[in-house]
Amino acid sequence: MSSRPRQASPAALLATLPEIHARIYAAIAAIPRGRVASYGAIAKRAGLPGRARLVGKLLGATPDGLELPWFRVLRASGHIALPKGCAGFREQVRRLRAEGVEVRNGRVALAAFGLDGDLDRELWGM
Repeated sequence: MSSRPRQASPAALLATLPEIHARIYAAIAAIPRGRVASYGAIAKRAGLPGRARLVGKLLGATPDGLELPWFRVLRASGHIALPKGCAGFREQVRRLRAEGVEVRNGRVALAAFGLDGDLDRELWGM
């Protein structure tokens, strides 16, 4: 028998969180590979329009064990929110480029890679 603690599944971990938090994390997890979404678009998808700052706060406090594509979330302008040149900024650029997302001067063209602010239509055809 292993002494390593058993890792909870993402669904089980989300079930332990307040509903609002779980909805935000689920919306982030749903961003497809090679696409990006703004903090505001994530809030809207989670049923919390106007709560973009809450999305940023929760993204920075993601529980251990919950793997999210954090790097796919950008400012409404398409800019990376992290300070230019910091390790996190460089990691975000690296991960986006690895998925085929073009990043120029810390910005992604939302017209080309964004979800047009409507995650429901883009992801589920609604």
